Amino acid sequence: MTTPAINTTAKPLAEGSARTPVQTLGQDDFLKLLVAQMSQQDPMNPMKDSEFIAQMAQFSALEQSKAMQQDMSSLRAGAMLGETVEVVDEAEDDGYRTGVVTAVKMEKGIPQLIVNGNKYLLSDVRSIQPPALNPAAANASQ
Repeated sequence: MTTPAINTTAKPLAEGSARTPVQTLGQDDFLKLLVAQMSQQDPMNPMKDSEFIAQMAQFSALEQSKAMQQDMSSLRAGAMLGETVEVVDEAEDDGYRTGVVTAVKMEKGIPQLIVNGNKYLLSDVRSIQPPALNPAAANASQ
């Protein structure tokens, strides 16, 4: 049995550029590792089906958890529409900016709050105040 050739050639870096390590593993990375593991296993002691199924189940659960986390972030951002928020803003003298969330934009799956025309992440929110009561609504409730 012959071992498949592994490509070990590295692409040269452009002058002045540095490598940036990847911090997360995705589904493609998992599948590559699984294929490598299966192709390099001992034919006299192969991987058990139960081990393979357990790994797939763990990976599926991880992917679902990540998707649910993104959905929850989108819901939280959408719930802030019309709310007055205080956000961290290094451009301000005191480091904070207060304003009403007028829109939510999604960029690469990450919700961005639009406050006073500027984009902020959910992690930039320091406090949330409910919207001021509309005077017409206050009179109608009396």
